Amino acid sequence: MSEQQEAKATEETSPTEISQETKEEVFEDASLQVIGELRTALQQTESREKDIQDKHLRLHAEFDNYRRRTAKEHLDVIETANGKLLAKLSEVLDNFERAFAEENKTSNPESFEKGMQLIHDQFRKILLETGLEQMNPVGEPFDPVSQEAFLKQPSETIPENHVITVFQKGYKLKNKILKTAKVIVSAGK
Repeated sequence: MSEQQEAKATEETSPTEISQETKEEVFEDASLQVIGELRTALQQTESREKDIQDKHLRLHAEFDNYRRRTAKEHLDVIETANGKLLAKLSEVLDNFERAFAEENKTSNPESFEKGMQLIHDQFRKILLETGLEQMNPVGEPFDPVSQEAFLKQPSETIPENHVITVFQKGYKLKNKILKTAKVIVSAGK
């Protein structure tokens, strides 16, 4: 080859021209590779998002079912508890019916009174077993939360604003007041 041809060939394949072309090709290949990786990452992210949304919906549905189930179980427990109490109280009712039956009527009032006392004791025992407490605030300071003042009257022995007499008994069930006591309160001397 002549010197001119060699120079021309050298010019065509000079390191700067090759590197510029190579740079463009490498850049294009790298860009395509990055775009491919980003698409893959986007698809994976979208897939994870769908999975998370699906899990969220399922969890929400499970919680809703749990809430309904526990509410139903709570009602069942209440009904069952009342059922046990009512079964015990039905025994008291049976005893009242037997006491008032025609064949049990006697001219002996003492015997009838004794039978009524037994039924009363049975009834009281059932109520105490269920946690019912009778409030007897005689001599205690008046408490408007658990007592209702029926009347206020002077007293020589009971200090002012203390209960003199219980007119109607009050009841509580495990620290919850079911019925306030109606009381007569001292007005002092």
